[in-house]
Amino acid sequence: MKLSELPRRTAAIVERVEDTAPNDAIARRLRELGFVHGERVEVMAAGPVSAEPLLVQVGFTRFALRRNEAARVSVLIEGTAVAGAIA
Repeated sequence: MKLSELPRRTAAIVERVEDTAPNDAIARRLRELGFVHGERVEVMAAGPVSAEPLLVQVGFTRFALRRNEAARVSVLIEGTAVAGAIA
């Protein structure tokens, strides 16, 4: 699931940030901000016009992201099993 599709106030875990090109500056910046594998993330709110920007909390920090930036972050909703995992 993409971060841009995550329902508000639903906890999730970052799986990865997708690069659209070699040396992708936006993907690199998202990683620098803390959108890294295993980090907890949550969409707190959305703006009034076209639900943009999204107010996203990663760790203890909040950021405003455009939907196209949030769509680069793949997440897994907390508490869901990873496909193929055996306990």
